[in-house]
Amino acid sequence: MVERILEINHLKKHFDMGRGTMLKAVNDVSFHVNRGETFGLVGESGCGKSTIGRTIMTLYDRTAGEVLFNGKNVHELPTKEKFKYYRSMQMIFQDPYASLNPRSTVREVISEPMEVHGIFKNKKEQLERVYQLLEEVGLNRDHANRYPHEFSGGQRQRIGIARALALNPDFIIADEPISALDVSVQAQVVNLLKELQVEKGLTFLFIAHDLSMVKQISDRIGVMYLGNMVEMTAADQLYERPLHPYTRALLSAIPIPDPDIEESRERIILEGELPSPINPPSGCVFRTRCPMAMDICAKEKPVWQEVEQEHYVACHLYQESSGTSAEPKVNILSK
Repeated sequence: MVERILEINHLKKHFDMGRGTMLKAVNDVSFHVNRGETFGLVGESGCGKSTIGRTIMTLYDRTAGEVLFNGKNVHELPTKEKFKYYRSMQMIFQDPYASLNPRSTVREVISEPMEVHGIFKNKKEQLERVYQLLEEVGLNRDHANRYPHEFSGGQRQRIGIARALALNPDFIIADEPISALDVSVQAQVVNLLKELQVEKGLTFLFIAHDLSMVKQISDRIGVMYLGNMVEMTAADQLYERPLHPYTRALLSAIPIPDPDIEESRERIILEGELPSPINPPSGCVFRTRCPMAMDICAKEKPVWQEVEQEHYVACHLYQESSGTSAEPKVNILSK
């Protein structure tokens, strides 16, 4: 039986902007992550995916819903238990330079979590652990006494990965870990994460907006739009049979390295501006940009449901309440 390491149930995170205005960054999102897998969370900038990651880490408090890690609600844990929780879950941040203290050496950056949690009482053992972590992420011992500004972006991100591994966590949230890196370096970092996952039995929540790269590392993928989850299924299924119009538009933007195919395929261009999460559209939040919007889309919010085996979508095109069945609408959306 597959074990769930993380469960997100009806999670909401709203920010008070003052004068009675609320920014709905995450609005009723539910999903789970199985132990040992990589769950990809994708969507445009501002869709709420990074907010979910920070709320899981309790860097943000939730507005509603629950985050269950190994069956325990992390936002209700006593302080001592929450301290232990941080040893089991770590985060890799988007900007590898901003997330590293420029006044600390690499040795100090990596050893700080060990000191906070009292992992090693012996400084020599702690230093040996720092050396080991550096080698595991493709760096060497000589780098321990250097400062973050002396490294390239890819090397700095490797240091961030080493810091995340310092406490031997079970689960790592990678918040757009490759978006600030050169294209030539992105694949190296993704391959490193995959190798570490196999060696250490890690579970990843991989947050990104690059669907082509997410496919290479993820077992399952959830697609977000304006604070809402719109589709979720296995990675291969999502790319072979996308159901939601938004997912199809995202996939159509991925270039194909074949001039003949690239020239002949249809590109779905979304018109209109991305609505504000302060004042989202009524009904389906995607309707103002959806090329297949219907009258019901403005009146009712689509229900999150399983329309095929392990394939979830929130769209009126697939709901019985809309007077339509799933399969005919799938044919309309077929390639």
